[in-house]
Order: sequence, then C-alpha cells, then structure tokens
Amino acid sequence: MPPSVEDHFLRQRSTNIHELSSDPVRAFVTSAMWIDGGYVLPYVVLYTVFHAQAERWLGTVRWLAVCGAAHVLATLVSEGALLLAIRDGAVPYSAVDTLDFGVSYALAGVAAVLTYRIAAPWRYAYLAGVLLVYGAPLATSPGFTDFGHIVSVLIGLACYPLTRGRGKPWNPKETLAALRS
Repeated sequence: MPPSVEDHFLRQRSTNIHELSSDPVRAFVTSAMWIDGGYVLPYVVLYTVFHAQAERWLGTVRWLAVCGAAHVLATLVSEGALLLAIRDGAVPYSAVDTLDFGVSYALAGVAAVLTYRIAAPWRYAYLAGVLLVYGAPLATSPGFTDFGHIVSVLIGLACYPLTRGRGKPWNPKETLAALRS
C-alpha cells in the first residue's frame, strides 16, 4: 500500500483513543490482526518460541485467555494513561489518533506467563530476561506502548491461576541429563 493509504487503513484498525471511543470491540479485534513493520519472519520465530509453547502447555482456551487479557487490559491501561497525559497537556490532543495496533501486548503477556512453565531457579533468570526486554525501552525512552508492554508482562504474571494443574515445570537440568544418556 502507498504510505498515505496504509496510514489511513491502519488508523481505522487501531486501538487508539478515537477508535476505542467509537467502536471498542471492532478496535480490539481488528488491531490484533496486524503486525508492525511488515516483516513476518520475526513474528514466525516469536510465535514458535512463545505462543506455540504456551498453547501446548496451557491449552487453547487458557492461552487465548492470556492473550486476550494482555491485549485488552494493557491497551486500556496504556490508552488511559495517554488520555490522562492529553488531559494534563503533556501531549497534544492529536494523540487521540495515534497508531496503536499489533500483537505485541499478547506476546508480552504470553512470554510472562511462561515463567511458570520453568522450574526454579531457572525461572528467575527467565523472568529477569523478560523484565529486561520489556523494561529497558520503558526506562530509556518511555512511551505509552512501552508502558503497555510492562503492563502486559504484569498481566501475564497475574495469570498464574490459569497455569495450575498444567503439569510439572520444565527443568533444563533434567533435559540436559536426558540428552546425555
């Protein structure tokens, strides 16, 4: 698409304040159908590493619950923070039409919930990595999307009740021992 058409197309499928105010259900569903940047290969890798593992472990319904909770709740929190910033004059009113679409909030939530799939003490190293990946951008150049990613991570961690009864945590030490024998 030409850039002017693409911008208009994505703006109508965004979870920005304007679209959430007029048709929130459509905004949430359509924004989750697009990826940022147009590069598919990184998303294929990320879906294989994180989403496929989470769905296999949690089952489809629980996995979708984590995805949906992270996508919807993090969007509401981050757009709510943006709305407050507009109200307080920290950002211009035109920010109500800011582009906000994609699958990254769901990915952050799923990456976080997978913390419970890993046995201690490796769980803590994994969690530190997740917090570093999503926290560094917020610390260095904060924006509402970076804030939304951290909120998504917290939502994923809050989904612990969905992980109960899903089997013994994965232990890398056991896997390495099995490979050696």
